[in-house]
Amino acid sequence: MSLVGQPAPDFTLPASTGENVTLSSYRGQQTVVLVFYPLDFSPVCSMQLPEYSGRQDDFAEAGAVILGVNRDSIHAHRAWAAEYGIEVLLLADMNLAVARQYGVAIDERGISGRAIFLVDKGGVVRYQHVEAQIGEYTVRPEAVLAKIREL
Repeated sequence: MSLVGQPAPDFTLPASTGENVTLSSYRGQQTVVLVFYPLDFSPVCSMQLPEYSGRQDDFAEAGAVILGVNRDSIHAHRAWAAEYGIEVLLLADMNLAVARQYGVAIDERGISGRAIFLVDKGGVVRYQHVEAQIGEYTVRPEAVLAKIREL
């Protein structure tokens, strides 16, 4: 299911920092990069999220914010962020409701797939990529930055 060209499904989720984050609160201000990933502390995720976090200055320069989303609790997110130096907001979608809205929930495994959604300042999905296998990580930060610059 492609959401490209459609309004991004709105949501509010608890973040690793303790506050609730609402997607629509970024509307008119920043492009949002939604990074859905399966599990904190898993090998591929522990490469992907630190890589995105390490480029957050580049994303900020491009007018974008990165939000990591998965089913782990804010407590797991905090521990993982501390251990791996992850500074982007990590959101707890513990019942996979948001992953379902975006078509990336893998209900039989209780996780979300690995996916990137680019939501422009108007709240419209401009790009999406869902990995064929959760162990794949093919869309690197540079590719997403290039897409943002095309908007």
